[in-house]
Parts: sequence; structure tokens; C-alpha cells
Amino acid sequence: MVRVRFAPSPTGYIHIGNLRTALLNWLFAKQNNGTFLLRFDDTDAERSKAEFVEAIKDDLAWLGLTYDEMAFQSHRLNRYDEVRDQLITQGLLYPCYETSDELEKKRKVQRAQGKPPVYDRSALALSQEQRDMYEREGRKPHWRFLLSNEAIHFHDLIRGDVTLDSGSLSDPVLIRADGSYLYTLSSVVDDVDFGITHIIRGDDHVSNSAVQIEIFRALQAEAPSFAHHSMLVDEHGGPLSKRLGGLSIQNLRADGYEPGALLTYLAQLGHGEPVEISQDPIGLTEGFSLSRLSKAPARLFVSELDAINGKILSTTPFDSVAERLPNDPKMQEVWPIIRDNVTFLKDVEAWLSYFYGERDTVILDENLRQAAIDLLPEGPFDEQTWATWTGLIKSKTGLSGKSLFMPLRQALTGQSRGPEMAMLLPLLDRDLVLKRFEKA
Repeated sequence: MVRVRFAPSPTGYIHIGNLRTALLNWLFAKQNNGTFLLRFDDTDAERSKAEFVEAIKDDLAWLGLTYDEMAFQSHRLNRYDEVRDQLITQGLLYPCYETSDELEKKRKVQRAQGKPPVYDRSALALSQEQRDMYEREGRKPHWRFLLSNEAIHFHDLIRGDVTLDSGSLSDPVLIRADGSYLYTLSSVVDDVDFGITHIIRGDDHVSNSAVQIEIFRALQAEAPSFAHHSMLVDEHGGPLSKRLGGLSIQNLRADGYEPGALLTYLAQLGHGEPVEISQDPIGLTEGFSLSRLSKAPARLFVSELDAINGKILSTTPFDSVAERLPNDPKMQEVWPIIRDNVTFLKDVEAWLSYFYGERDTVILDENLRQAAIDLLPEGPFDEQTWATWTGLIKSKTGLSGKSLFMPLRQALTGQSRGPEMAMLLPLLDRDLVLKRFEKA
């Protein structure tokens, strides 16, 4: 049975890049009748906050990405201690006493010599006497995992066959000097214990996956299948700006994006097949395949995301958005008419202002202005009123087409585009229409 996990660190809010990873895992699980585990990687006790845990859960609920199980790494420290002791006994975990400054000096020397900044394993040569001396100085060791210096091969469900030489990598630090565990170790232990079958994450983790495969082997466990999706970039192919990459789901939500728009857009990014817009994430599983995801960076176009948001709202019934719309007595009548012309629900306020509020004077040809006033039908208006009225004005002034319709629209709404006037006019009081033409 397929088991996947989304493993955010509750040290902040999740952003659009995190969401793409969560969505790909969720879609893969649903498509394969599998299990989606939400795991909080909260071993950094100082930076992990309960408020971020709740915010992440709330974001996933809002998006409709339900999870089947939930786990916290902070609840499993005793288990990590067991594995730590096991790896020490196997001679695969060794203590190091270099300070951050000392390590940086080593890296600078290596770079100056044209060598890659790989840890030189000098700690392996320390005698017990030297270790004791460092301990007396007050130094506490961090612990590194001893890599095999062999080539590591694995098949990636997106990238194909991958080979990395572990000899070109530094032995990874698995335990900090304060005794806390880094993600590299705790993640492997959890993946083994929770039976994770597939790890789907960004391609910035490819080398980390190679390291973790060696840890899986050290624990005599079979490594899960891997799928490394491409990272998000801006529309020009550059790094995402803080406005985009660092934008939390909470901020996107506050900006007016619908959950279906975010999910649909992220599902289609880098996908070889078109993705139908869906407000229900389960609808996005149709045609979804990890193998169809491109290895190239996925370009994020805000204009495309906005367009999807507008398309979703254009088909959304009033009852589904009523609680989020302005409290206006005509709102139920207004919504079906304007929904094709809004990108975000916050745009509705502007349309109400165009309909009923004060606006700058629009300069009209005097003959057109007077004809519009004189020939305005008696109310109440209906869907035929616009055609009747403009037909009379056309006969009197000789104006037609855009020369007739555009000035009338601008005088009534202050806008050059918008809903069909035949639908809009019945929403306007006759006295208001006269007032606007008298001011024109």
C-alpha cells in the first residue's frame, strides 16, 4: 500500500513551494488509494511553535488536503536515541569537535586549492585523550555519519536513473552539539517506522536522498522510492522573489485566491497534460502522473494564477460565496451578472461602487446626453430595456455600435468594460440613471 508524507517544519507558515510538494504527495496517495501522513519535523525546539502547527493544519483544511495520520518528531526522541546508539556501535556515527569558524577556515583553504569543500574527516583520527581535552575545554561534539565513499544509484520517478558519488559529499551532521537531531536522521527513522513507500520532494534534496539511502542501508531497511520535482522559478526563469516564493498560504488566502485556483495551477505546473480546473482537489487526480512532470524548473506566472481564480469565480453560485460578499440587498441579483468580471471577491466592492456610488463626471456629446435623458423608458427596467433605449437613441442621433454603446456604458458605470448592459441596467434605479446623465 502506498504511504507518503508531507513533512513541514513548524518554524513558520507554509508557502506556495511547500504547497506544491504537499499537493503532489496528496494526489499520488489518492490516486493509488494510499495514505497521506502529515508529519511535523519539529526537532528544532527553539524555533518550532504551536501556532505554526495550527496554521499549517488550518491551511491544509482550507485547501481540502485532508491527512490520514499525523505525527510529531518531538514525540519520538527516545526512538532517535536508540538509533543513535545503534549507529555509534556500528562505527558509523562519530564525534567531531570543530567550531563553525574552524570548519569555515577549512572550507576556504580547500576552495583556494581548487578543491571541493568536503569535510576532511580529521575527527576520525582524534585519540580518546584529544577528545577528553576538547571536552574539558567545554566543547561538545556534533556527530557525523560515515559515508561509504561509493557510488549511490537510485531510480527517480521523475528524473530517471540517478547516480551520486558519496565520496564527493561531506559526511553529514546528524546530531547537533546541543544533542538535537537534524532532519537527515530523524526523517529516515520515521520513514522506516511509518512504512513510507514513496518520498516526493523538491530536487534540492537529490544529494540528501543519496545520503539518506546510506542511512537506510545502515538500519538494514529498504529505502522508499524517490521522486524529486523541479523547483518553482519566476516567469523569467529566475529565483522567486520574496513576493512569490516567500508568500505564505495565509497571505495568498488573504489576497483573495480561491483554494481551487491555487491547487489547479500548481497541479498543472510542469505537467505534460492539460489539467481541468477543479474546486475539489480529488478532481485533479484524473490524468495526474509523476512521470509526466518536467525536470525543468517550473515557471510561475501570476497572471495565469489570477486567470484561473477568475474562471473559478465565474462559475461559482451565489450561495457558495454569499458569506464573503458585501452585505448589499441587491447582492444576490448582482453576483450572477458581475462574476464573469471579477478576478477576486474583493473586486465586488468596486463594481458596487460603479453601480451605486459617486464618480467623476464623464463628458458626453450634448446631443447624445439629451437624447439619453429624453428617451429613457419608464421603470422598472428589465432585460429588454437596454435594447429598446439604445434603439431609440440610435434613431434620433444616428450613432451606432461602439460610438453609441461605449459613451453610455461609461456614463452609467464609469468603466469601459464590464457586464452586459442589458443585464446591468435592471439593477439601476431610473432616478440614478437620470442623475448620471444629468451630470455628464
